[in-house]
Amino acid sequence: MKKIGIFLFALILSNVSFGQDNVVKFKAEIANRNGDVIYINTPANRTIKEIKVNDKGIFEASFEVADGDYMMFDGAEYAQLFLKNGYDLKLTMDAKEFDETIVFKGKGADENNFLAQSALIEEKFNYDEVLALSEEEFTKATTTKQKLDIERLEKAKLDAKFTENQKQNIEMNLKGLKQYYNQSKANKKLNNAVAPDFDYENHAGGKTKLGDLRGKYVYIDVWATWCGPCRAEIPSLKKIEEKYHDKKIAFVSISVDEQKDYEKWKKFVVEKQLGGIQLYADKNWMSDFIKAFGINSIPRFILIDPTGKVVNADADRPSNPKLQEQLDALLK
Repeated sequence: MKKIGIFLFALILSNVSFGQDNVVKFKAEIANRNGDVIYINTPANRTIKEIKVNDKGIFEASFEVADGDYMMFDGAEYAQLFLKNGYDLKLTMDAKEFDETIVFKGKGADENNFLAQSALIEEKFNYDEVLALSEEEFTKATTTKQKLDIERLEKAKLDAKFTENQKQNIEMNLKGLKQYYNQSKANKKLNNAVAPDFDYENHAGGKTKLGDLRGKYVYIDVWATWCGPCRAEIPSLKKIEEKYHDKKIAFVSISVDEQKDYEKWKKFVVEKQLGGIQLYADKNWMSDFIKAFGINSIPRFILIDPTGKVVNADADRPSNPKLQEQLDALLK
């Protein structure tokens, strides 16, 4: 899913319960597929099933699940799923128009089509506009959204477990949005302050300090290999890097992957041909630089000027056209 808010993706929780002693049947026909394997993951991004494409170009498998919320990852993008033992799902889609073409048939289709439509609705919701509102207006806008989301859910008259999960997710989404709003206000106080330094391992060899990049603007991407929204920004980030490769700006990606995923990070950078300066935070989320910016959800982007001062402690994403507008103005 292309534009799911990072605070939403990170905070969606799943209440699961073990169902009957049977299985989910899952079949997917994907045009213009992004790979030969799709992954069924928990909301915490633990893979419970890898499904390889067969010689007919179809992904098909049967497997047991704990009834609840899951994510399907096709190697590039994510889609939400609700799975129960006994479901018999048949998915068709075109990976070039990912969210827009998802259609489910079979037992369990109603719940999963509801999720697909919800993704399209979320994509149209202007979170940037809402986050720019005053506190009073923000509260009004988010309360109204929550009310409409619940009304739409109840009107659909879907599986009781699904409805219960979604109501809790809506509540958690609102909580996460409020946290993000408050964090955004705190981030603004960091603007124009001197950025703290870092000294992190460079994938290309040695270590790199922020101070080494003085004289250039520095656009920092804080990410992790397991983060779906982070991966979704990679194609846009590559385009931005290419456009400004001869300008006075350095693009730095800082991984907060845990030590157990260190080799995964090294391999991911090579396989995905990531550009810019690829760094590995020394203590992941507890690294001094990460804590100084109050980073508790990713992706997070930071823009620093050539003197080391923070231009924007919560900069626009690479996929947001506003970023290029800002960089064009700064790099004239």
